[in-house]
Amino acid sequence: MSARAQLAALAQDPAWADGDLGSPLVDMPAIPDARPAAVLVLFGVLDGLASERDAAARAVSRDLDVLLLARATTLRAHPGQIAFPGGRADPGDDGPVSTALREAREETGLDPAGVEVLGALAQIPLLPSRYLVTPVLGWWRQPSPVRAVDAGESVDVFRAPLADLLDPANRGSVVLRRQGLEHRGPAFLVNHPAGAHLVWGFTGAILSALFDRLGWTEPWDPSRRLALLEAPEGSVADDAAPAAS
Repeated sequence: MSARAQLAALAQDPAWADGDLGSPLVDMPAIPDARPAAVLVLFGVLDGLASERDAAARAVSRDLDVLLLARATTLRAHPGQIAFPGGRADPGDDGPVSTALREAREETGLDPAGVEVLGALAQIPLLPSRYLVTPVLGWWRQPSPVRAVDAGESVDVFRAPLADLLDPANRGSVVLRRQGLEHRGPAFLVNHPAGAHLVWGFTGAILSALFDRLGWTEPWDPSRRLALLEAPEGSVADDAAPAAS
């Protein structure tokens, strides 16, 4: 089965829709008066640059990517962190799919007409930011150019090859401590010419849960700690929440 077919089947899986993500995110408490938000988790062949390695999962080709962005370091919330395109709902949005596509267009310049929406996953409450986030799975049927549209919001929009994300050498955990409590979550390194991006928090947890449920995960060492490139003082485990603009 192709990667697209597997993602489409997962999006329609009642267990996932009911919140069985296999992730600590589902243990977050309900939030009274939470603000609705959505992110676009967009897979596909984003450019002509393939990974240099073969993933263990046959469905994961060398040119299969996921679209991510780096938030501006000047933002008050989650500065410098890696996120899916997305943000909070506007009054004119027609549900989470509409929110995710609108935000992705505003942040990256992509053409929503080229995105095939595979389905919306279970809502995830994020207590510190008071968002109720719906991840929307998409497949880039007809790619369009992307860029960081507003430098005040994001400084980079980039492809992350899945074969590289699944490489055990690029996986580990981020450990944060606050008020005597320890928070641990999955993280991924994405190398690029200027250095590396660290994908963690909400974004890292969603990717890790997706890979596990799809059977794409390769054995990796959760005890390996990856250092935060920017460690916001007082951070907690969901610091890479959606870039709500």
